[in-house]
Amino acid sequence: MSRFTLLLGGDLVRTPSLDALISGTRVIAADSGMRHAATLDIVPELWVGDFDSVPQDMIDAYPHVPRRVFPPEKDKTDGELAIAAALEAGATGLTLAGAFGGERPDHMFLHLTQALQLSERGIDARLTSGAQEGLPLALGRRHLFDYPQDMLFSILAFSPLSGLTVEGAKWPLDAVEVAFGSSLTLSNAVDGRLAVTLEKGRALLVAHLLDDGAH
Repeated sequence: MSRFTLLLGGDLVRTPSLDALISGTRVIAADSGMRHAATLDIVPELWVGDFDSVPQDMIDAYPHVPRRVFPPEKDKTDGELAIAAALEAGATGLTLAGAFGGERPDHMFLHLTQALQLSERGIDARLTSGAQEGLPLALGRRHLFDYPQDMLFSILAFSPLSGLTVEGAKWPLDAVEVAFGSSLTLSNAVDGRLAVTLEKGRALLVAHLLDDGAH
């Protein structure tokens, strides 16, 4: 499996868990997401984007990183261009680092939908800010999570859901139907070994990670 980490323009805090997640992966930076390279002490193999939000001193700091420059007026975001570059290079798994927060909530929403779309194509996709992580729920599979007791999580639905089962949670669910727009699956907490199964629909599990030595 060839796993890539993509540095996106949202928020990112460094934690031991994040270090372990990206260890040994190939790295591509998307435009201003390059600022996370210093935080993570890594050097990407490629830097893509229109560079309209990248200061000159950042460009000067990475003169040896190949750049793939696109015009500002384009029909894809810098993050989508980074995803395309990773897939072109043979990626079978992607970690979208810096996928949450930031100044552009529209971009954050797109990252969530892109992760779902990648998962439906059979590509393992994970979103992270270091403080939160998001995982698409593949259909018909019992997803097991090694999260600590009492950790908060939500299931974000992008359609009506059918056959949603949540085990090992403060508020378990057993093969329920969830209407689109319902808040039923928000703000749950881990109580044991968390397991989630979804039979029909589109959804992401978003976990709010406990303090993990962030810096």
